[in-house]
Amino acid sequence: MKHLLPELMSLLRTDMDILDRDLPTLTIPSSTSLVDAFCLFDTSSYLFIQDDGPLLGYIVVSDVLHAMMHAHRLIEAYFETTLETAGSALTLINEDAKVAYWTTGAEHVFSISKKDIIGQPAADFFPPDRLQSLKTLYTGETVYRKQHQPRPDLFALINARPVQLDGHIVGAVAAEVDITTEIRLHQELLHMTSKVQHLEKAVARLQPEVDPFAKIKGSSPVIKQCMETIRKISTTSATVLILGESGTGKELFAKAIHDLRELQTAPFIGINCGAIPASLFESELFGYEKGAFSGADPKGKKGKIELAEGGTLFLDEIGEMPLELQVKLLRVLQEKSYFPVGGTRMKQANCRIIAATNQNLLSMIARNQFREDLYYRLNVINLVIPPLRMRKEDIYELTQTFLQEFSLLYNRHIELVPPEVFKLLFQYDWPGNVRELRNVIERLTILTTDGEVKPEYLPDTLASLIMQEQSEVQLTGIHAHANSEDNPRQDELDHSDDSELVSNVTYQQKLDTYEAQLLIQYLKAAGGNKRTLAKQLGISRATLYNRMKRLGL
Repeated sequence: MKHLLPELMSLLRTDMDILDRDLPTLTIPSSTSLVDAFCLFDTSSYLFIQDDGPLLGYIVVSDVLHAMMHAHRLIEAYFETTLETAGSALTLINEDAKVAYWTTGAEHVFSISKKDIIGQPAADFFPPDRLQSLKTLYTGETVYRKQHQPRPDLFALINARPVQLDGHIVGAVAAEVDITTEIRLHQELLHMTSKVQHLEKAVARLQPEVDPFAKIKGSSPVIKQCMETIRKISTTSATVLILGESGTGKELFAKAIHDLRELQTAPFIGINCGAIPASLFESELFGYEKGAFSGADPKGKKGKIELAEGGTLFLDEIGEMPLELQVKLLRVLQEKSYFPVGGTRMKQANCRIIAATNQNLLSMIARNQFREDLYYRLNVINLVIPPLRMRKEDIYELTQTFLQEFSLLYNRHIELVPPEVFKLLFQYDWPGNVRELRNVIERLTILTTDGEVKPEYLPDTLASLIMQEQSEVQLTGIHAHANSEDNPRQDELDHSDDSELVSNVTYQQKLDTYEAQLLIQYLKAAGGNKRTLAKQLGISRATLYNRMKRLGL
C-alpha cells in the first residue's frame, strides 16, 4: 500500500494560519493510502496529517491536482516516446473503433498523417474485413507475427492485443511491420531464377550429386537433428529402422544414409513390402533357382538381397511383411545367409539393411501381427522423420523446389505466388505430409497458365480454409455492423427471445441477410465496380459473383 506522507512530502504545508479560518477540515494519519486520501477531498479541500503527536501539516486539493496533472503529463511523455521509439507502425483504437493514437511509423507505412486519422473511424481508411485491430476489438483475439494485408498493395506482420479495463475490452493495440518489399523480392527472386533452374537441371544430368542431403529440403531444427543422426549412423554398418508417417520421405533419408556410408558404385535396392503379393514375396526377396516352380524364368532369378550385395537393401513398409517371411528375414539378419527358393546352396547376405514403416510396430507386436525378435533386430538404431506439420518453416523451401521441378516438367513459367496462397499452405496441417504438398504444387503448376498462381487453384482440402477465413471475416463484419449506433436492428436482436430467433429465421439466414447488406454497402462504396470490390475483399471476381448469386444479389 502506498503511504500518503512519502508520496506527497513536497506538497505538505506546515504553516498553521489556516486553523484561524472557519473552513471544514479533516484529520488523517500519515499511513492513509493515497487512494483513500484522495477520496476524502470530497468532504474537505484540506486534509490535516497527524499521528499520535502534534499536527505534521496539511495538504490542499489544488496542490494534489497540480501534482497529478504533472505526473499525468510525465507519463504521457514517456508513453509517447516509447511508442515512437518502438520502430513499428503502432495503432490504438478505442471502443468506438476510432483511432486514438497513430505513430510516426504508422504515418510512414500507411501514408496517412496523424491529424487526418486520429479521432476518425478506422474503417473510413481501411476495408473493415482487412483490419485485424477491429477483429481484436470485437472478439478479443490476440495475434503474434500474423501475416496481415490491411490494403491490397500492402503486406505486414502484425501483433495485436485487446485493451481491457475492469474485465471489459475498451480498445485494441496493433503493431505492424511492413514486409511488402520482402514479399515482392521473393516474387522477383522466383521470377529471375527461371534460367538458373534450367541450368541446374542440365548440370544435374551431367554431374551426379555429391551431397547426400541434396534432395532433403528444409532447414528446420527437427530436420537438422535428423541429418545429424544420419551422420552418426554413417560411421557404422548397423541396421536402421526409419519411423515416420506416410508421405514424409522416408526413402530419401534411407538413400542419404546409404550415400554417406557406401561407395558411389554400391547398389541401393528398395522393395515395398506392402506392394508384393505374399505368394511372390519370398522369390522377390531371396530369388529362385532355375526350375524352382512352374512359370519361373528357366535361368533363375536373383533376389533383392543378392542384387544389394555390397550396398544397401531398403525394406519399405516393413510392417506389411507376411509373418512367415519375417522368420526368414530374421535368419538373414542373425546368420547373414539364406537359401534361394528351390535352392540347395546357401548364399551369403552381404548387404546392410534399412527398414521403414509408418505403423506402430509395438502395437502390432501386441496384436501378434509382427515378430518381437525381428523388431529388436531391426531397431538397432531408429530414425524418426517428423511430419510436415511439425516443420512448417520448411514449407517455403519445399514449395520453391517443387515449383522449379514442375515448371520445367510442364513448361510453365510461374511469375507470382501470392502471399495469400503461402498463408493457406502454412495454415494447413498436411496429413499427407511432403507427398501431399508435392501433389498440390504439381496441381497449381498445371492449372497456372498465365504465370500467376491463384487461391482457387488449390484443392478442396485447402479451399475449405478460404471459406473458413471468409466466414470469420463475415462474422467480424456482422459483429461490427450489429454494434454500430445506426443499426436499427440492434435493439430488436438484443431483446428478442431465443426461441423466436430459432423458429422464425435460421441462424444461417441471419448471416446471409447481414452479408447481403454488407456487400451492397461495400459495392456502393466501390462505385458499383465488382473488380474493385473483389480486390478489396481479397477474393477473386468469380468467388464474388458466386457469393452474390447465392445471396440473390
